[in-house]
Amino acid sequence: MVQLIKSAERHHASHGWLNSYFLFSFADYYDPSNMQFGPLRVFNDDYIAPKSGFPMHPHSEMEIVTIVLKGEISHKDSLGNEKTIKAGEVQRMTAGTGITHSEENKSEEELHLYQLWFLPNRKGLQPSYEQKAINFLDAHNELIPLATGQKVLDDVIYMNTNSTVYYANLKEDQEIDYKTFDIRKVLIYLTEGHMFVNGTELMTNDQIRLEKQQMIKISASKNSSFILIDLPAVEANY
Repeated sequence: MVQLIKSAERHHASHGWLNSYFLFSFADYYDPSNMQFGPLRVFNDDYIAPKSGFPMHPHSEMEIVTIVLKGEISHKDSLGNEKTIKAGEVQRMTAGTGITHSEENKSEEELHLYQLWFLPNRKGLQPSYEQKAINFLDAHNELIPLATGQKVLDDVIYMNTNSTVYYANLKEDQEIDYKTFDIRKVLIYLTEGHMFVNGTELMTNDQIRLEKQQMIKISASKNSSFILIDLPAVEANY
């Protein structure tokens, strides 16, 4: 089972200071056939203008992972955290029973980030925060784990969901094979480049959702960067 979704099919929300592309139903975009993929409930590709951002707002019962690709974001929350997350860094918030936070681009440079929301493996968790510099932007020809709840990877952000987020920069004519299982799902989102996934062609900002696969073969026709998210297929394993 393979579903290719072209970049033009993403929902685009423009607010002047914010250009956002939604991979799943979010805010004013509602599509009952595109609510989630496994426990992955939100994947927003956000561009935030300088000197702007999101004021304090609440979240609950969600694992929120923010991946900064360019620029930096200033974070403040109800737990007392005041942090700056820079390009090459990853942040996780466990919203749990409730958290409020703000996200601002205080710099003179446009901010580009991905924000992913996962359904947690249980409700009522204590709100918490984690941030890590992983330097994934400088790695080549390997999958770099950014966040996981599978407890088999070291030096990675921990999240309360049986999923793993990877990032890769794949040089032209290079390949990566990713072993998976029938009980898993995989989503790949191409940040930039041109590549083939199990023979299906992806261009910049295309995504592919795969189910019931044993092996995922990724080959780059030109220098490419992408996110790969490994997810459980059934709710009992979230």
